Amino acid sequence: MIGAARTKVCCLAILTVAVLAATTIAMAHHSFAMFDQTKQVTLTGNVTVFEWTNPHAYIEIDVPDENGTSKHWSVELGSPSILMQSGWKYKDLKHGDRVTVKISPLRDGKPGGLLIQVTLPDGRVLGNGPGRGPAQPATGASKQ
Repeated sequence: MIGAARTKVCCLAILTVAVLAATTIAMAHHSFAMFDQTKQVTLTGNVTVFEWTNPHAYIEIDVPDENGTSKHWSVELGSPSILMQSGWKYKDLKHGDRVTVKISPLRDGKPGGLLIQVTLPDGRVLGNGPGRGPAQPATGASKQ
């Protein structure tokens, strides 16, 4: 009987550690602490990859500097389901498209950031989901 109780306690302890570890990983993944949201950087460059993936979409762009060399930047967006709520489509960007992005840069200074808004090649300006970027014009609004 004592052996069975000890086994139950051991299993419960292992389960507790696993749940706490999973919670910590999930919270770290969804944290935006790695981005300095008090700063904004505007970049114009060419799309190398547009990843329409869960849990986050990404825009990879090459941004030329004043010397003619390019720096590769990785821009994180929200999830595809959140982006679709503010007008995004998975076909909005393709390799070679020239875009202007406004981002909150990474705190560590590496070339990356969290999208604030993007100006697409067709001139549309999209944010990083509802309430996160430029206001969208109201549909069906009457003129006075």
